[in-house]
Amino acid sequence: MKTVIVYKWARDVENAAVRNDGSVDWRNAKMTAGEDDPAALDAAKAIAATSDGQLIGLTIGDGDASWALARGVQQAISVTDAPFLPDNAATAAILAAAVRSVEDVDVVVIGDSEQYPGVAATLAGHLGWPALLGVTTATSRDGRIEAIRSSADGAETVSLATPAVLGVAAVGAESRTPGMKEMLAARKRPVTKLTVAELDAAVPTLLEDRGTRVPETTPARVFEGDPTVAADQLVAALRAEGVLA
Repeated sequence: MKTVIVYKWARDVENAAVRNDGSVDWRNAKMTAGEDDPAALDAAKAIAATSDGQLIGLTIGDGDASWALARGVQQAISVTDAPFLPDNAATAAILAAAVRSVEDVDVVVIGDSEQYPGVAATLAGHLGWPALLGVTTATSRDGRIEAIRSSADGAETVSLATPAVLGVAAVGAESRTPGMKEMLAARKRPVTKLTVAELDAAVPTLLEDRGTRVPETTPARVFEGDPTVAADQLVAALRAEGVLA
C-alpha cells in the first residue's frame, strides 16, 4: 500500500497573540507537530510495514519536512505557500490537492486534531473516500486496513477497504525522539516542494470571519490578612452575590 502521512499541518494556537481589540495575530504561530502527529506517524509506519508499501510525508506552509524524515519516512512533499486558513474545509482542500498529486495513494493518515477537528473528515470528503476517526492503531491485513479505535464501549476493531482516510488520536507522548545523527540524515532526504497554484487547489471560502473580541471578565477579589477574617469576607461576598443563602 502507498500511505501518505500528513504532519505539521496546523498552527500552534499557544503562539497566537490576542490584541487589545480582540483580533488574533498568527504571525509567530508556525506549523507544528501536534500531540496526535507522533501517533499518526506510528500508525502510518505500521501500515507501510505490514503491506510492504511506500510511505510519503506531507506537510504544508512553514512545516518542517525533516520532522517525519528523521522518524523513518523516506520522502516528503511540502506545499510551501499554503496560508493559515481558519476554515477547516479550506485547509483540507489544499491537503487533498497535494494527495492527488501523488499517484495511486491507498491510505491517508492524519492526526485527529482537537483544535481543528473538521480537517480529517473534510479531507476524506474532498477525496471522496471513507473516513475512520478516533483511530489508536492500524495495520494492513489482506489488502485492507485493520484499525482499532476508541468508542463509548471501550475499543473496537474495524476492517476498512482502501482508499481511505484515518484520523488518529493521541494515546500517549512520543516514545522516542530522533537524535542529532537522524536529524542530519533527514536533511539529505528528498523533499518535493509544491505551491497551491501548481496543485490547482480549489480552496472553498465557506467560512465568513466576522471578527473576534476579548471575552468579558469579572474582576477578581483578593481577601488578605488573617485566615479567619479572610474566610468571613469570602462568605460575606458570596452571600452578596447570591451564591450562598
